[in-house]
Amino acid sequence: MRRSGPRPPRSPSAPPQSFLWTRRVVLSFLAAFALLPVYVMVSSSLKPLQDVSGKFQWIPSRLTIRPYFDIWDTVPLARYFLNSLIVAGAATVLSVVIAVFAAYAVSRYRFRGKRVFTVTVLSTQMFPGILFLLPLFLIFVNIGNSTGIALYGSRGGLILTYLTFSLPFSIWMLIGYFDSIPRDLDEAAMVDGCGPLGALFRVVVPAAVPGIVAVAVYAFMTAWGEVLFASVMTNDTTRTLAVGLQGYATQNDVYWNQVMAASLVVSVPVVAGFLLLQRYLVAGLTAGAVK
Repeated sequence: MRRSGPRPPRSPSAPPQSFLWTRRVVLSFLAAFALLPVYVMVSSSLKPLQDVSGKFQWIPSRLTIRPYFDIWDTVPLARYFLNSLIVAGAATVLSVVIAVFAAYAVSRYRFRGKRVFTVTVLSTQMFPGILFLLPLFLIFVNIGNSTGIALYGSRGGLILTYLTFSLPFSIWMLIGYFDSIPRDLDEAAMVDGCGPLGALFRVVVPAAVPGIVAVAVYAFMTAWGEVLFASVMTNDTTRTLAVGLQGYATQNDVYWNQVMAASLVVSVPVVAGFLLLQRYLVAGLTAGAVK
């Protein structure tokens, strides 16, 4: 038998045992606080409607997967899902493309009004979104009346709406990330024959992948779960998931089990994307926040 030798001496810089136990207790409490709502959603989505409407039971007496099939028939969830994918995907692509060009120009060139532009872009984040709701509504209606371009109640109008509050933050974050990339890389690329756009796409963009991914995730999550503008700027045809979930509440009853099941289903793209891209997201947010 191998005898366990004496424990190695404790390092002077190691935290005390009281700190370690306190950290474990606090982290366990936070984990339970975060996972408890998820458990309630999952358990409620697997119950019949009668069990959900009554007194809540932590351990379900009956389990069924029927709500996950009924959610597609109670409301046109597939159409709402498609609308959300189109709107969120287009808003994400446009935010990334425009933010890359704008941030590169601010980071690499000097021009009159550069500081004013940067401060203006950042200051737009201080205003609540509801302040822009009525002006955008009036602008879209007037454009439709004068030109015939239907922005109100269309996917294109909702995409433009989401750009108004996702693009400023995306530009500001990419400016900080591009500033952290040495300008010597741009100069070396230009010496090799690249122009400004060639240096941007061949050198700067590959080096800024974590920041670009962070911007894309932010823009997608902002558009995917937004409720206020989507409830006003859409109609029955262009309604998104965040608003379409209200269809499970009728005048007579609320299908709580289907609401929970639909909420879990619509959360899958965001959660899966976050888990796949969290390494780039953390790196991008860290580098973009510290210049």
